Amino acid sequence: MLSADVTRYLSLRRALGYKLIKAERHLLAFARFASERGESHVRAATVLTWLPTAAKTPNSMAHRLTNLIGFARFLHAEDPRHEIPPADIKRPTNRPVPYIYTKCEIARILDTAGNLRLQKPNPLRRELYVTLFGLIAATGLRISEALALRLDDILPDGVLHIRETKFRKSRLVPMHATVIEALQGYLEIRRQRAGESDWLFPSVQHRQLYPTTVNCTFRTLLRRAGIAPERGQPPRIHDLRHTFATRVLEQCGADRSAVARHFVALSTYLGHVSIHNTYWYLQATPEMMADIAAAAEAMVRENAA
Repeated sequence: MLSADVTRYLSLRRALGYKLIKAERHLLAFARFASERGESHVRAATVLTWLPTAAKTPNSMAHRLTNLIGFARFLHAEDPRHEIPPADIKRPTNRPVPYIYTKCEIARILDTAGNLRLQKPNPLRRELYVTLFGLIAATGLRISEALALRLDDILPDGVLHIRETKFRKSRLVPMHATVIEALQGYLEIRRQRAGESDWLFPSVQHRQLYPTTVNCTFRTLLRRAGIAPERGQPPRIHDLRHTFATRVLEQCGADRSAVARHFVALSTYLGHVSIHNTYWYLQATPEMMADIAAAAEAMVRENAA
């Protein structure tokens, strides 16, 4: 049965560090569809019949097709009766254009967070959001990584232990002295108001904060701070990560070897599984793109040799 093959395929991919939460849903849905048709092998025609029933937009169809192509290739290597669907539906290559915040805008966001309305159930609200968004801006953490931090993830000498992140990889993130000082100030207030919770940024119920709650608060801060009101799509929390990466790259000198070291170090610091994932942050610094990419790739090749 294809459902059992899906389980084997996902187990192998997850052992390599991939989460594949949506892929599992897509592949199992296709396996059920094929089973209802009495098929035990992947058929290209069945894939193309199933896609329009499972997805409403070209983008979502392309995601499902990509998952199925990878799955079919895995099975085809074992049994050529499994057909690999043609990649006729192209995944859109346009990603959301990142918004690069100015230093003044970040300061306004944090000042506005410090003036949030106090709420009885959450006496830590102001300090929590100032520290949360300030930490992301200063370290480039993903929002999911910041919300997953516990108190014992703050290591001596100002280092954060980021556990089991996007690609199931843990890493250490050193912090600047000013960030350490701000975090210590927050912890002092937190000890008085956060009860027994061991989450660094606890919810009112002393559990992990919901991303939807954080995103809603961030949009409120942007509106009150007057950040990019002309944009159809408002800037995102994730754009703080883009801004951090862009500012780091802008500080690179002209020396190609220094540029390469900075770029590879940034890729590691951000927790990217491959240096190629870091190239996305170069679009905001087009004048540096060619030199940084060439120098970084040269350095990676030298280290691999």
